[in-house]
Amino acid sequence: MSYGLYKAVLSLEDNTVYRGWSFFDLSSYEGEIVFNTGMTGYQEIISDPSYSGQMVVFTYPEIGNTGLNKDDIESNFIHVKALIAKNISTVSGNWRSTMSLVEYIVKKKIPHIFGLDTRSLTKHLRVSGVMNSLLCSSNLFNKLHTFNISNLNYLDLIRKVTVRNNYQYQNLLRLTKSIYFNPGFSEVYKYKIVVLDFGLKFNILRDLCLLGCEVYVMPATCNYRSILNYKPDGIVLSNGPGNPSLANYAVNIVQKLVSCSNVPIFGICMGHQVLNLAFGAKTSKLKFGHRGLNHPSGYQSYSEITSQNHGFVVEDNSNSNISILNALMSRYFNLNDLTIAATFHQSAPFFSVQYHPEASPGPHDSKYLFEVLMKLIDLTKKSF
Repeated sequence: MSYGLYKAVLSLEDNTVYRGWSFFDLSSYEGEIVFNTGMTGYQEIISDPSYSGQMVVFTYPEIGNTGLNKDDIESNFIHVKALIAKNISTVSGNWRSTMSLVEYIVKKKIPHIFGLDTRSLTKHLRVSGVMNSLLCSSNLFNKLHTFNISNLNYLDLIRKVTVRNNYQYQNLLRLTKSIYFNPGFSEVYKYKIVVLDFGLKFNILRDLCLLGCEVYVMPATCNYRSILNYKPDGIVLSNGPGNPSLANYAVNIVQKLVSCSNVPIFGICMGHQVLNLAFGAKTSKLKFGHRGLNHPSGYQSYSEITSQNHGFVVEDNSNSNISILNALMSRYFNLNDLTIAATFHQSAPFFSVQYHPEASPGPHDSKYLFEVLMKLIDLTKKSF
């Protein structure tokens, strides 16, 4: 199938301009521009709520080769503000593919631009840092003189993407995969898990289900009592977009959970940041963030290769005199820049990671962390 080509312009906040092409005539789109270094995963990125409000630069020179399928989406909506690539393949060759990326872009009217030098753009963002940007057609750009974009640092994006009502997650893959790969499979759930949705990816829910969990998803704005009404064995704090310090409602809930409930808690990405904020830590924004599938994280001679997607990090509290912070041990670090990658409580069943153990596609080095949560639940039950 042939597609028309339209001239497009990407203009950065510092007046740097890149010109390329689009598959339909663009109007005007605004967002924060970031880059992802993964060689695969464009379908997951498009549907990942953590990218809400952001235009994503794919550093791999061509995307779209494997098309899209119905199984690898991470949410029910498109969350990226725009796709930016060197080349977007018009054909796809994969047995699971049901639609090409170009077909999907045109059908869903996803803002995009390709044919520009993404190497130059990525290097520019590494030097100057992430910034706001404007994407539009060439004709429209000639008529625009200035643009004014809302700063994502001051927008509570969690409220925008979180689920509105509680629901139980049902996954037919749990039954199918368990029958084939686990002869001793039982349909009886072993654990009841509540997931607080800060902008969660479906694969978190899939992984919990495959470990025998009965999973309930709740809004980030829920209250302490409504969580405990489910009588959960464990709580997962999900990933999500934006500035964690704006989510005071979530931090307050977690503070009460860690103080009063004694229910094991596992935080992932945004959940990691919220959990640490609940213990009195601080967060700050990175210059250009960590977004990719190949980030080494570990301690001393041990390293895991992890998938990461975040712009904010928990600040190092090693010099802090606040007693509540001393309960947390920073065990893992991102070995590229030594920012905190994981924290563990010394005496209570709370832990969190800045990376994504559920990442699909992505390395599976940290997949065991879901099993760690199950073991903590077992240990907690034995102690009472």
